[in-house]
Amino acid sequence: MLREKEQVLVPTVTTSPCRLQPALCVPAAVFALALVGCSSAEMAGVVGVPEVSVVSARADMVTGGDALVRIDLPDGESPDSVAVRVGGRDVTAQFRAVSDSALEGLVTDLAVGLNRVKVTLGRDTSVELEVRNHPATGPVLSGPHEQPFVCETEQFELASGDTLGDAIDDDCSVVRRVDYAYRSVDGGALKPLPDPAARPDDLAYTTTLLDAEVPYIVRIETGTVNRAIYQIALLHDPVTDSEPDPWQMPAGWNGRLIYTFGGGCVNGWYRQGARTGGVTDDVMLRQGYAVASSTLNVFANNCNDLLAAESMMMVKERFIESYGAPEFTIGWGCSGGSYQNHQIADNYPGLLDGIIPGCSFPDVISGTIPYITDARLLNHYFNQDHAQSGGVSFSEEEQRAVAGFLVLNTMSNVSRNAGRIAPTEFCPEVLDESLRYDPETNPEGARCDVYDHTLNVFGRDPETGFARRPLDNVGVQYGLAALNDGAITAAQFLDLNERVGGYDNDGQFRAERTVGDPAALRAAYETGRVTHGGGGLATIPIIDYRGYSDDVERGDVHVRYHSFSMRERLLRANGRADNHVMLVEDNRYGLYSTDSPRAQEALAQMDAWLTALVADDSADPVIEKVVRAKPVDLVDACWSRGDDPTKIAEPQRQGAGRCAELYPAPPAPRAVAGGPIASDILKCQLKPIALDDYDVSLTSAEQARLARIFATGVCDWSQVGIEQTEPVSTWLRFEPT
Repeated sequence: MLREKEQVLVPTVTTSPCRLQPALCVPAAVFALALVGCSSAEMAGVVGVPEVSVVSARADMVTGGDALVRIDLPDGESPDSVAVRVGGRDVTAQFRAVSDSALEGLVTDLAVGLNRVKVTLGRDTSVELEVRNHPATGPVLSGPHEQPFVCETEQFELASGDTLGDAIDDDCSVVRRVDYAYRSVDGGALKPLPDPAARPDDLAYTTTLLDAEVPYIVRIETGTVNRAIYQIALLHDPVTDSEPDPWQMPAGWNGRLIYTFGGGCVNGWYRQGARTGGVTDDVMLRQGYAVASSTLNVFANNCNDLLAAESMMMVKERFIESYGAPEFTIGWGCSGGSYQNHQIADNYPGLLDGIIPGCSFPDVISGTIPYITDARLLNHYFNQDHAQSGGVSFSEEEQRAVAGFLVLNTMSNVSRNAGRIAPTEFCPEVLDESLRYDPETNPEGARCDVYDHTLNVFGRDPETGFARRPLDNVGVQYGLAALNDGAITAAQFLDLNERVGGYDNDGQFRAERTVGDPAALRAAYETGRVTHGGGGLATIPIIDYRGYSDDVERGDVHVRYHSFSMRERLLRANGRADNHVMLVEDNRYGLYSTDSPRAQEALAQMDAWLTALVADDSADPVIEKVVRAKPVDLVDACWSRGDDPTKIAEPQRQGAGRCAELYPAPPAPRAVAGGPIASDILKCQLKPIALDDYDVSLTSAEQARLARIFATGVCDWSQVGIEQTEPVSTWLRFEPT
C-alpha cells in the first residue's frame, strides 16, 4: 500500500515507443541514461554523442534478460566506428546498421538487476545506458506475487488440440513453442498445420491492409511471462518468409499490433488461467494484424488491472524483441477488457496507442463495485419480509425506480456480480478448498475477493489482517430521485434507508452502513485504481463501442450508463473529450464481436486514425494532433434497430436525441441517490439534512426519523469525495522495501 512500511511506491513516467506520445518522454543524464525509446541525447541537449535507448521496453523495466537497443549516431559518424559493451562483455557483433546513422541490436544474457550498456565512438566519446533487468517470471511493477497460485498449463489448449502439459517450475513456466495453423477455403476455425512446409489443398489466401496476397497461415507463439501464458499470432509463411526477427517483417504482417483483453472478474484470482483474450480472430488476422494476449489479461483469471498492465507490458516486450516495434498498438476488449483498456491506457501511457473498449466500464473499484454492491443491497432489502418488521412494500415499478435500471431484472442480475467482494463466494474451482478462506475453519486461507486480490495497492488492515477496503455507503440516500419524482412515498424512502444496511469485511449483509477505510480510499485515487482520465487517456484515440443490452429481459450488468461515466471523467480531467467517440447498436451480434459490421468499422476507423496520427510530425500538442487525425466521418453515432440498420450521427447524450430514445441510459442506483454521472466518488462528504432537498412535504415525525437515519449527515455530491485526489503519477511501481 502507498506510504506503508511493507511497500514503497515508486512513481516513474512514460514508456517506449514515444512515436505517438513524445510529451511523455523525460530527459536523462548523458552518462546515466534511464530512458526508453525517446532520443536521450537530443532531449538532454547534448550534441556529438550517441543517443542510446531501449526499444522493446522501459530501460528500468526490461525482463527476461533481453533488450532491443538502438543507437542513433551524431552527424558524420559511421556505424563501423561503434563498439558496444555490457558489463565488460563485447556485444558489438549483436548490432547491425539499420540506416546510415543508426544501429540496433538484441542484447542478450543481461544479469538480473542493473546492467550498463556502454557505447563508444573511437577513443574519446562514450555513453552509458543503465538497463535494469527483471526475471521473466516477474514481478516488475505490481509488487510481490500473490500466493497461492494455481498453474493451468495442463488445461491450456493449443491450435493442435494438445495442451501445454506440466509447468517446468513453481512459477508456472513452460518452454516457449511455435505452432502453425491455417484457414481453410471452407472457413471456420483455424486448422492445425503439423508440417509448416506443407501446403494443404484447402488452404485459403488473404489480402492484407498493405495489399499483400499471402497464404492464410498463422504462426502462433506460446510461452509464459509473469506467471501468465501468452500467445502471439500473425500471418507468416514458413516457406517464403525468413525466421522472424525485429528487422524483417513477414510479408503478411501489416505492421500493427492488436492486444486483446478478456472480460469477467468473477473467480479472477489465485490462478494462471487457461485462456487468453483470443488471438485467432479472422477479421484481425486476415487483414494482417498481429494479435497478442495473455491469460492474466483475462479478468475472469485476474481481476487486477495493475497485474494486467504488467503482463501486457512484458508480452509486448517479447513481441518487439521477436518481430520489431509495431507502428501502433490497439487495445481491444469488452467488460473486464474495457477496465484494462481504460486503466492501462491511463496509468501506463505508451503501452496502448488507441483503444476500442466495449460493454464499457471505467474501472473495477469505482465504476463497478459500488454499482453492483448497491444493487445487491437493494435486492436484499426488497426481498426481505418487511411486514414482520413493520416495514413497507414496494411494487416492481417502485423497485425499478429506486434502482434506476431500465429492466427490473437487471437489479438481481447485477447483484449476483457483487459476490466479488465476498471472499468465500467466487473462488475458482481450480483452487483447492483446503486453501480457501473460511471465517471459522480456515481464517488464514486465501480470500477470493477483489480487494484482497489487490492487496499490494490497498495494504493490510492491521486489525483484521485482511486488505483494506474503500467500499462505503455512509450518507447515501437511496431512492432520492424516485422520492422527488413522486415514484415512491416518504414512508418507503425512510424505511428503505433505515433498513438497507451495508457489508462487513466478508461481504455479508449487516444492519450498519459500510465505512470505507481512509487509507484504502486514498490509495484508490492516488494509484489510478479509480480511472482519472487525465493520464494517457487524455491524448489517445478512444472508440467506445457498445452492443446495447440495457433492455434484455433477464437483465444485464453491462448498462450504457458507464460509457457516459467515462466521458464525464475525461471532460472533468481535461476540459474536453473530443478524442472519445461513442458508437452504439443493438445486440444482434452479441455484446462485442467482430461479426458486427459496426465493430469492424470501429477497428478500420481506429486504424485510419492512428495511421494519420503517426504521419503527423508537427510539433503541435499531442491532443491537437489526435483530434486533427480523427477521420471526418468518425463521430458519435447509433444505428437504428430495424432489419436494415441505418446510421444516426448525433452527439451521444443521456436523455437527449434520437439515439437516447432508441438506446436509453437510465441511471445506476447511486445516481438515483444523487451521485454524479462520473461515478468516481467512493465515499461522499457529508452535509446537514436540508429540507429544501426534498420535493415532498415531510411530517415532523418523518423529519425526526430522517434525522435519526442520517445522524451524521447526508451525501453532499457537490463536493469531491473524501480522500479523492488526482493520481500521484503515471507508471507507478510497487516494490518491497
